[in-house]
Amino acid sequence: MIASESALAELIGRIAHEPQIALDTEADSLHSYFEKLCLVQLSTPGEHLLIDPLCGIDLQPLFSALGGKRVVFHGADYDLRLINRSFRFDAPDLFDTMIASRLCGRKELGLAALVEHFFGVKLSKASQKANWALRPLSAQMEEYARNDTRYLLQIGATLEADLHTLGRWEWFVESRDRMMAAAREQRTRDDNKAWRISGSAALTPRAQSVLRILWQWRDSEARAWDRPAFHVMGNEDLVRIAQRAADGHPVETPRLTNRRRKSFEVVLALALGIPESEWPKKEKTRRKKIPRDQIERLDNFRAARDKAAADLQIDPAILAPRQALEATAENPSCDALMNWQRAILGLPPAAPETAAVPSGTDDAAADAA
Repeated sequence: MIASESALAELIGRIAHEPQIALDTEADSLHSYFEKLCLVQLSTPGEHLLIDPLCGIDLQPLFSALGGKRVVFHGADYDLRLINRSFRFDAPDLFDTMIASRLCGRKELGLAALVEHFFGVKLSKASQKANWALRPLSAQMEEYARNDTRYLLQIGATLEADLHTLGRWEWFVESRDRMMAAAREQRTRDDNKAWRISGSAALTPRAQSVLRILWQWRDSEARAWDRPAFHVMGNEDLVRIAQRAADGHPVETPRLTNRRRKSFEVVLALALGIPESEWPKKEKTRRKKIPRDQIERLDNFRAARDKAAADLQIDPAILAPRQALEATAENPSCDALMNWQRAILGLPPAAPETAAVPSGTDDAAADAA
């Protein structure tokens, strides 16, 4: 584990002439409210290293040194967001093996599936939900972490060759660039809507009012405790308690400390006393009439996409996610679809600086309509 300025400087010197590096990160989002970067994994063709961001060393020289190299990730979006919170990291020659796998038409996209396919090695998932803020790391955790980058350079080389063979390299570059641009954007939470968790829409207006207050209480408790909100109380429990309380029934809660239970009971009583005039308003969604020509365009786009998907043996949602298809049917000049996706549908390149619904390959999980 690299945990000193001198060891980091030695590493940077050692990799200075390496043209490409495999990189991964680990955070503590499952164990902390204030998520932080806990581990950086780095592989070269000859070694597999762990770097400790929690020991107080400045990692900026490392990320600066990687800027001129090819950096190989698997599913880079989350890693880039995590790194970009604290460091300047510009990696124009980034290769994402997950994006490449999707564009090559692979069905199983997880790193473990790729490693098993290419190397016949079954990776352990035992540390998948481990607390990476703990020190020292166990031998099992260290092995798990090293395996996240151990095979990436070889997988990346194989997938890059496949992309060129299939004539999809430009698809990859545009998809990669859009993902990187999205990862640079700062996400902010709208607390006026964040309480509308799964199941909240089915609640009565009064129960929604109770849920909103209980959600705010849970968030405050989680912040103070520096634990994820579900450690205080799960979403299903919040929804259940809100409806039962609103209906006048006694409620049962998961185990709470004495202090937290007293706090919960006070907050619940206050929530039940909120007047109807302050209850959340039902979100109105107006269904606008869709012009016939827009419907026809959508049908034509969908047919063209599905035919291309069958011919190319690739998931239709990779070629054109449903939401992006609908946006393009409404405004054919928008850039909801990337230019390689537009070309498949027979459309010219998108006009610059038009409003768009993001449609990077990370939207591939969207339903293909």
